[in-house]
Amino acid sequence: MGNESTRERSDAVRNRRAILEATDALLSEFGAENVSIEQIAAAAGVGKGTVFHRFGNRAGLMRALVVERAHHLRDAVISGEPPLGPGAPADDRLLAYFDAMFRLVVDNVELMIAFDNATADAQTEAIHEFWYGHIAALLAEARPDLDAEMLARVMLASINPDMVLHCIRTDQTERLAASVLAVVASVVGRPAHTP
Repeated sequence: MGNESTRERSDAVRNRRAILEATDALLSEFGAENVSIEQIAAAAGVGKGTVFHRFGNRAGLMRALVVERAHHLRDAVISGEPPLGPGAPADDRLLAYFDAMFRLVVDNVELMIAFDNATADAQTEAIHEFWYGHIAALLAEARPDLDAEMLARVMLASINPDMVLHCIRTDQTERLAASVLAVVASVVGRPAHTP
């Protein structure tokens, strides 16, 4: 019985990983609007029912992928190497964070759009609140004269997935990255660097 239970758990872990990887690959190849649960299940080598059992619905699947990526970045912010992690001045950390967040959105833009279109729940709100809190804390340290709480929201809004997708499609990704970092640099009172 113990071996069956262990095998079942390892099968569930393998299936979850296969579903997430298949979703990621299909979103990258075909775009958020052109991928169905049936396609994901087939690419993952599982039944459609397994996808629904594991994630509930399309929104749950998108949420699982976004949460996984957000947690990797959160871990780097909390305990990673400076300047993204602790130990660097607040302005360096803000620039490193916005660079990392921008790259995360660019690398996962179809997922972010599918996620934004499919979900809004307490778990995703908690992710957003973590980022707002992180940015606000660094802003309060770097620029105590500003409304760090509101400015954190304004600054994070500069990495909107729809705008990022437009810039990817029009070959302006690096231009947008430079502009986002220029905004952050100007807020913290540093000269902007061009890539």
